[in-house]
Amino acid sequence: MELNQAFRNRLGLPAGSTISFEQLDELLERTASAFPFENFRVLTGLTKPVTKENLTEKMLAGNEGGLCYELNPLLYHFLLENHLNVKLVRGMVYDHHNNCFSRTGRTHTAILLEHDSGQYLIDTGFGGNLPLKPVPLNGEVISSRNGEFRVAEFSGEYLLKMKLSGRDTEWKKGYVFDSREMLESELDEMQDVICHSEFSPFNKKPLAVKITDSGTVTLTDTSLTRTINGRAEKTAIQPEVFAHLAKTLFQLNDKSC
Repeated sequence: MELNQAFRNRLGLPAGSTISFEQLDELLERTASAFPFENFRVLTGLTKPVTKENLTEKMLAGNEGGLCYELNPLLYHFLLENHLNVKLVRGMVYDHHNNCFSRTGRTHTAILLEHDSGQYLIDTGFGGNLPLKPVPLNGEVISSRNGEFRVAEFSGEYLLKMKLSGRDTEWKKGYVFDSREMLESELDEMQDVICHSEFSPFNKKPLAVKITDSGTVTLTDTSLTRTINGRAEKTAIQPEVFAHLAKTLFQLNDKSC
């Protein structure tokens, strides 16, 4: 399967159309809606090396989602094939529960895009915290229906900060990152840590998050949370209902659950 056309088909984009910087807001909205953030293969042990071919097979042919080290590289390859100046970078997520940066280290990957001598952070693999727009590295605040986002300097690096709609009144840390281009081979290292580290939150229980027109839907093995216009409604579910909801709400097939 050819990635460029399959990605367009998944998002409903016409064949051969130009992807310009001005179109990235809409592209990021569509991508966030089309590909859920989910860890099912981590839990089932069915992970494969993180390559362009395997990402295409998993998320485009197999209609699955993935974690940051899958979602952002897939988008990266699509943008690269459409002649945008992009590179993958590594970051370290802030753990708000423990008030420290993640003990799994730099296991977040995102995209840096260069346009008109400016640099922009692009991320479609940060669960329900997606900016849904390119975020300039010059500190400018951008606003989307998901909240406000900006990039600040932080100890010689960069820090994504955010105020999520309906949830935050103050700026909070997202993740720290630098502008060094990472090797694609480093994605397998990330996956290995996420799969096996005792500090990884993604190898303990299932999680699926999807951006919707009005907010987000978050599914675990014990609850379903719908956030609509900034207001969250959480419902307890029985474990046996999980697979059904994963399939009906996230279009995830039985093999990935």
